[in-house]
This record gives sequence, C-alpha cells and structure tokens, in this order.
Amino acid sequence: MSDDDVRTVRAGRRTVQVHRVGKVLFPGAGEAKEYTKGDLVDYYRAAAPLMLPHLRGRPLMLERHPDGLDGPRFMQKNTPENYPEWITRVEEAKEGGTVCHTVCEDAATLVYLADQAAVTLHRWLSRVGHEDRPDRMVFDLDPSSGDDFAAVREAAVLLGELLDRLKLPSALMTTGSRGLHVVVPLDGRHDFDEVRAFARDVADTLAEAHPDRLTTAARKKERGDRLYLDVGRNAYAQTAVAPLTVRARPGAPVATPITWDQLDDAALHARRWTIADALDQARTDPWDGVLSRGRALGPARRRLDALRGS
Repeated sequence: MSDDDVRTVRAGRRTVQVHRVGKVLFPGAGEAKEYTKGDLVDYYRAAAPLMLPHLRGRPLMLERHPDGLDGPRFMQKNTPENYPEWITRVEEAKEGGTVCHTVCEDAATLVYLADQAAVTLHRWLSRVGHEDRPDRMVFDLDPSSGDDFAAVREAAVLLGELLDRLKLPSALMTTGSRGLHVVVPLDGRHDFDEVRAFARDVADTLAEAHPDRLTTAARKKERGDRLYLDVGRNAYAQTAVAPLTVRARPGAPVATPITWDQLDDAALHARRWTIADALDQARTDPWDGVLSRGRALGPARRRLDALRGS
C-alpha cells in the first residue's frame, strides 16, 4: 500500500478523508509489530464508543508524530485554523493570554485527529465550564529507572489500600509507557489547589510509611532507586493521558484500564496491551462504573488527618 493513498472513513454522522494511510507510524522492531496511519485510524474509530466518555468536554493536548516515531514530535495545544469547523474548540486562559484547545466530542473528531498523526491524546482533569474544578485526581506511578514494574505494582497496592481506608473509589490504568495511573473520581466541588494538596498529603503519607521504597522528592537526584509518587498532574491546565489512547512507542501500546485484581498477574506490565488487543480488555468493563462515583474530599481529608495524627 502506498503511503499516498487516501481513504474515506465513516465515523458517526460524518465522513472523514484519511491521507497517507499506508504511512508507517510505528516501525517494526524486534517483537514489536509495524503499524501504519491506517491502523491508527482504524483503532481510534473502533475505540470511539469507549473513549469518548473520557474525552467529551475536556480540553486536549495532542502529541503528534507526522513522520512516525522516527520523526519529530509536536506537542500541540492550539487548534490550527485549518481544522474543520465542526471540531469543537475552547479558549482557555493561560499566563499571558489564551489557548484554543481542541475538544473531542465525537468519533469523527477522533478519526480526524488520527489522520493528523495525533498518536497520543492528553486530556485535562476538569471540564469546559468548570475548568478550575477537577472531577478526576490522578496519581502517576513510574519506576525510578528501567522497567521495574514490580515496584510499580507494589506501590499501586499500597496506594489502593490507603484510598480504601479513606473510602475513596479508585480506578487503575496501565499508562502504555512505564507505569500505572491511579484515578480517583471527584464530585467537582474542590479547586485544583485543594485537590493537589490532598493528593500530595496522600503521597507523603505513603512515602513516610515506606521511606526505603517510595518518595515524593521532585528532584531526580534525591530519589535514588525509590519509586516517585507523582501528583503534579493535579493542577490547572495540566494533562494526563486519556484512557485507551495510543502511546508513541514501538508496538503501539495503549493506556488500558484494568481491575485491581489484575495486579496479581505476573505478566502485567505498562505496555501489556496494544492497538491489537486493548479493546478486548476494555470491553470487559474493568472499571465497572467506578468513575461515576465522584466523591467530595472533606470526609477523606478528615480520615487522612486522623491517620497522620493531625
């Protein structure tokens, strides 16, 4: 197939022209399979029913690779003027001005973004109209070096147990890169400063209980070989990878929702699922409605303070 080929794709009520469908975005390497732009489009079209609930109403930052993984990467916040008028945009304040973010409201937008080689979609933790009131809190668990996923799994278990003690529901997701995200649904009552302070206190509580294994030190040189409990995404205009988005790594791994029980699987790792099988995993509904159970942080804050002896 020539990478100059054009294909018309039906997505919901619209049709979208996809260009250079044969362009290799993910070169094959070792056991990693080769994938083209056409493969990326097909994946996002199929994933749309499961992805859109996590994308609608949320400003995006797009990670684009027009020439594939071997070419330059572009982190795109502003929506180009040549994007179709039917794609939703929102102006958001930033220091010194505004940014016109893309918002993905339908399957056609998802397919169009794939045609633009937007491999990875990073979404806000708050929604349009409530920009300073997040309805998600995210803990990012990455190994200090290499792919020490055993340490990531161990940290996730400890964090999950603490969140259970605080009576906060939580969902688990492989990042498709190196680690796991633990996502806590919120009811949108709190601003980012409150949410980030709470997340930091949760992380500090864990790190103080396990100082040889976990840390909240922002400087890499201060972490040693300890796993970093990263809560930095819980801030205005910061983003986190969207569930079921593809990551720009060989083999096209996918950020995939999992159940807490799946942490016991010895074969589990951050890139366990790819565009070839991530939707099979997601269709089992591993989160089982967890994200619809948004909580206020007041009761959890009182429980956490009691645990910390405040």
